[in-house]
Amino acid sequence: MKAFRFKNFDIQQSEKVFRVGTDGVLLGALAQIEQARNVLEVGTGTGLISLMLAQRNPSAQFLGIDINEEAALLTRNNFEHSPFRSRLTNIHQDFKQFETDRKFDLIVSNPPYFEASDSSKDKIARQTVELNFLQLISRSVALLTGEGIFSVIIPYEAGESFTAVAEQSGLFMNRRVEIRGIQQSKPKRLILEFSLKERPLTKLDFTIEKSPRQYSDQYLELTKDFHVFKKA
Repeated sequence: MKAFRFKNFDIQQSEKVFRVGTDGVLLGALAQIEQARNVLEVGTGTGLISLMLAQRNPSAQFLGIDINEEAALLTRNNFEHSPFRSRLTNIHQDFKQFETDRKFDLIVSNPPYFEASDSSKDKIARQTVELNFLQLISRSVALLTGEGIFSVIIPYEAGESFTAVAEQSGLFMNRRVEIRGIQQSKPKRLILEFSLKERPLTKLDFTIEKSPRQYSDQYLELTKDFHVFKKA
């Protein structure tokens, strides 16, 4: 399968692993990485999000984890062939059984979000079969530092239930980004960020396209250090 080329690294892809997509790019570009030193990505897929975050913060150390062996191998390959290889490691493991004494300043995830079904397409990566919201949140709470941030991208419709579980687990929402696919449309995704400490809530509206197949100025500015855009 053809590699996806960014300005500073390439992402090798596989038919057996969820491919590079806008959700991952948005989380990689918007997650608050600036103050983080130890970062955990849950469900790495290709490793895209960690690679983007590593480019944004040259001091941070990264650990990726994925239950899918094919994804873990693909992540390792993409990490090892990147300019940030010395700061990136990953493991093949079930996050529900992941144990460590290490605490993380930032935990990021583009989690599975479709209810379980009979479909075999991207079954682990995109269905709540192996990791549901409660499991993801409760394990992340245990691994956060006192000042740490838990950052996810989920469908807009899942926002209310995800937030309820997070709050019941002792987290406070600090940031909410509503993402529209195109101007004037309904929000389709949410980036939600939580921490163990209550802070003022920051809200942001974000639009990907200003018209069909025409990226918005907001998206172009956000991703200018990553995407290789074709010249008009």
